[in-house]
This record gives sequence, structure tokens and C-alpha cells, in this order.
Amino acid sequence: MSELETLLTGYGLIEAPVWDGTGLVFSDVSNGGLHLLGPDGEVTTVVAHRRGIGGAAPHADGGYVISGRNVAWKSGDATSVLFAGDPANPPKGFNDLTTDPLGRIYVGSLELDPFSDEQDRRPGCLYRIDLGGTATVLADDVLLSNGLGVSPDGRALYHSDSLRGVVWRYAMDGDGVVTGREAFLDVGDQMPDGLAVAQDGSVWVALAHSGAVAVVEPDGSRRPDLACPVPMVTSVCFGGVDLTDLYVVTGPDGAPAGLGGTVMRARGVGPGLPVLPARVRPRS
Repeated sequence: MSELETLLTGYGLIEAPVWDGTGLVFSDVSNGGLHLLGPDGEVTTVVAHRRGIGGAAPHADGGYVISGRNVAWKSGDATSVLFAGDPANPPKGFNDLTTDPLGRIYVGSLELDPFSDEQDRRPGCLYRIDLGGTATVLADDVLLSNGLGVSPDGRALYHSDSLRGVVWRYAMDGDGVVTGREAFLDVGDQMPDGLAVAQDGSVWVALAHSGAVAVVEPDGSRRPDLACPVPMVTSVCFGGVDLTDLYVVTGPDGAPAGLGGTVMRARGVGPGLPVLPARVRPRS
């Protein structure tokens, strides 16, 4: 397997990597903002934002959908809140998200403050946000929601529940209705974090604190892990020409002195599936 090359260092907790067709988009949870690493190696800020962006996807009408204290569509100077949870019992925030071929959004809620040591929490939910802005609960027992990805045929949704050490596979019908759930990957006391799905159906899962990316076949068997020199591997995505490269992002925990949050790349391990543009608009 291709070795990882370091592209960027010195950030805080990097999350939400997604290839938008022009470059790698990623967030800095600790320091704020959504940033774009262009093909020339230059980094620009595409969404100036408070801290805490856990997930991102391009929007079909421009800009990006991001998650944090809510799920919002940011386009230029305009912000439209797409979903904020149950008004009577709002979550503390939202984490990783993904889209399906119709442009619907899948996102998990958080019931803990990522900037606090608080441990008393209730389970969060996994939601599907339909094109008109209506949200449906797909699961209500998620201990710590992280990576999400859709299978090549659109019939399965993969979802990391980090505190359980499990990546769930939800069976879905053609309308996005969940018809069942099974444990796709159980890593015990390790923590599955962000994930990406390849064109061959394999699922690439960041293992936080373990310095590795697990590579899992559609039947649940594992290929050799991709080793990472930084322990806090937070997420992965496919990008580059024909989506053949894998981008790996990390947090600063356990990193060599001065390295901080890092963006790395493994050449030629794909091709992966694109995260398709969201088409959700605010409820009228």
C-alpha cells in the first residue's frame, strides 16, 4: 500500500475532509474555519466560522453544508439553517455528515461538548434530512456519532459509533428507508472515527488514537491497515484526479512536537466514491 506523504501541519483538530472537485476541504475544529487546500498547495479559508465544524459537503447551489451547533448551508455571506434538532430537547451539536445520490443529508447529533471533559450524556440520533428540510430519525441510540458513507449501490449506509467501537451498516431501500442494522466492523476498545467508501465497496475507517486506517471489504473481512505516523487519525476521504488518492487527517494528540494537526495523502489507493453535492434547502 502507498506510503503517506505529509502535505500540511500545524493545525488543531482537523475534521470534515471532503473533495469538492477543486481541492481538499477540511475544518479545524479547535481553531475554527473551513479551509481549501488547492492543487498548488495553497490554503484558503472558504468559510470563516467559529470552532466546531464536524462535517462538511458541497452544496449543489454553491457553498457548503456544515455541521456544528446546527446543520447549516453557507454560501458567500449567506447562512441558512437546515436543521437544529428537536426544539424541545436540542442536542449539543452535530458531527460528521454525508450525502446520497439524491442530495439528501445524513448526520449524527452530539450529546457532549467536544471542548469539555463532561461525560454525562444521553445517546444521540442519526438523522436523514430530506430535500425539503424535513428530518427523519434513523437511529436514536448513538453513543458518539462519527463517520458516515453510502455504499456504491446506495443500499447501505455506514456509520461510526465511536464509543461502542462499532461501524454500523444500515440496510436501506431505494427511498432511503432503513430496513435493518448490523455491526459491520467491531474494533473493540479502539475508536472508529471518520470513514470513506471506495468504488469497489471497501470502507476506509480512521481509527482514532490508534495511528491507523482500517480497510474493510464489503463482506466485513479486513485488508492490512494503513499505518499513520500520528496517533490521532480523525478522518479520511478520497480525492485528486479520478478520486484515486486517499487523504488522511489528524488531530494534534500524541503527534511529534510541533507537528500538530496534519493532512497526509496516500497516492493511487482508490478510486473512491465522491461525496455528492447536497440539495437540501431550508423548510419553507
